[in-house]
Order: sequence, then C-alpha cells, then structure tokens
Amino acid sequence: MSIIRRATTADASRIAEILIFTKRMNYRSIFCNDKVSFGEMQVYPLAKEFIEFPEKLENIWLYDDEFVKGMIHLKDDWIQELYVDTFFQNQGIGAALINFAIKQMNCKYLWVLKKNKRAIEFYTVHGFMITGEKQLEEGTTEYIIKMAR
Repeated sequence: MSIIRRATTADASRIAEILIFTKRMNYRSIFCNDKVSFGEMQVYPLAKEFIEFPEKLENIWLYDDEFVKGMIHLKDDWIQELYVDTFFQNQGIGAALINFAIKQMNCKYLWVLKKNKRAIEFYTVHGFMITGEKQLEEGTTEYIIKMAR
C-alpha cells in the first residue's frame, strides 16, 4: 500500500539516490557539464549530509510503496523539488506527490528550468501556469521560470 510520509534519516541514502540519478537523467542535456553531473554530484556525500544534518529532511515528503519511489521538498506554499525515481516514472507517483502538496500543504508555486519542457507540461496538467517571472538558476547561465496556481 502506498503512502506519503515524512522523510527520516533512515531514508537518507534512498533520497540521495533518487536526487542524484534523476537530476543526471533530466539535467545533463540542459547543463552539459559532466564535471558536475558525475564529479560533484555523488550519492554518498549527499546521504551523509542528510544524516549529519537531519533538519534538511524536515520538509521532505516521500512516496513510499514498499520502498521510496519519489520525493517532494516543500517550504511553506512553495514546491522546491519533486523527483520520481526514473524506473517508476509515468505511474502516477508524481501526480500523487503534487496533489498532496496542493491539497494537504496548500502549495501555490514553484520554479522550474525553462528548458525542462517535460516538467513544465507536467506542472501545467496539474494546474500551474507560467507567471512570466524568471531568473538565472544560481551558478549557471540557465533560466528558471515561476509557475503558480
């Protein structure tokens, strides 16, 4: 049975695995920086960071169906991150997480990479619209755009 629950330090390695591998799959073609994708982005240091600083997990919710298949990071009414393990995409997990964020947590906006067309489509289907606000993603030359409900 699937549930959406808060993250704990016991989930640190699975969360790190989902974040690192999903970001590599989705962003490598946008940023074209293998030094970051395969050098700086590593599972172990990120998992270790979550264990050493458990407060970083406070706003992370997980889709757990026998094991963690997706995660969403919320802050107030803002969706900071939403990732589903590549192996489990297109199974309604992202929809369950975003609906949780909207209905249970009253999330109203998010930022998404302008070139991430697939994510923009997903968020549009779930009632988010491009606001026209944009800014550079920190440390890059790529823009992120704001979407709101």
